[in-house]
Amino acid sequence: MRVLLLGANGYLGRHVADRLLADPAVQLTALGRGDDADVRFDLAAGSPGALTRFLNAVHPGVVINCAGATRGGARELTRHNTVAVATVCESLRRSSCGARLVQLGCASEYGPSQAGSSTAEDAVPRPGGPYGVSKLAGTELVLGSDLDAVVLRVFSPAGPGTPAGSPLGRLAEAMRRAMQAGDSELKLSGLGVQRDFVDVRDVARAVHAASLSAAQGVVNIGTGRAIRLREAAAVLAKVAGYGGSVHELDGGTVRGGGLAGSPDGHLGIPPGYPYPDGCGSWQQADVRTARDRLGWRPRIVLEESLADIWMEAACRI
Repeated sequence: MRVLLLGANGYLGRHVADRLLADPAVQLTALGRGDDADVRFDLAAGSPGALTRFLNAVHPGVVINCAGATRGGARELTRHNTVAVATVCESLRRSSCGARLVQLGCASEYGPSQAGSSTAEDAVPRPGGPYGVSKLAGTELVLGSDLDAVVLRVFSPAGPGTPAGSPLGRLAEAMRRAMQAGDSELKLSGLGVQRDFVDVRDVARAVHAASLSAAQGVVNIGTGRAIRLREAAAVLAKVAGYGGSVHELDGGTVRGGGLAGSPDGHLGIPPGYPYPDGCGSWQQADVRTARDRLGWRPRIVLEESLADIWMEAACRI
């Protein structure tokens, strides 16, 4: 099976590439903006015609789009998460390869949800920020393209390679600084938010399964269980062997784990705004569709994901 992977150098893309390269039946070609891509191409700036010619030359059976941006202003996010997807869809429509498209979406497309609820694929999307809006627009382009396509809405990915600027990445960096400085009591804000953390290697397995399946439409990829960031902090403290305490600026104290945030005491999460993804204080996936249509279930527990995040952070001590 010939697979064209877009965004192979990104957080999710690197793990998807590793998963595909482990399959002897896959012939992988990586396309991206970096020098280490097999073919250099900027989806946000390149023309559909140029990409179509490449598709006709390579003739992949599956195209996996892990490319995109998570930071920046509305214009930049739109370029990389919407315009780029339009280029991919138009190129596939023009191409003679007839490839299946696996598009990586995100849970930010749904926006805030009611505490205690599980968000299913038929929920009405109400993204709470420009990132979610730009990703939702990309999803709608895929769904309206008449291509053989599936969109995997990934909830909160965790594990090796987690970006240092993400909440879990900031937790790990905070822990590193706390242990290095010998702090035993720390103050932090924003630990009350609850998210569905899914290991990035499980995400890669889901992408692999989706590329081999006939599933179409939207499929949630998560664990089906929301975890409070405060609980993740306690697990991280256990993994790191830190025995201090954390006093939350928005109330409460957790013993057995201590974290240092940014200099002002926040993990990049402003007071009154619990998480920077526009999804409010709660999000949890309904993952029955992934189980039924992809034969996929998460395997890696959060403690293992956090241990890998901590190992990378600890190397900076």
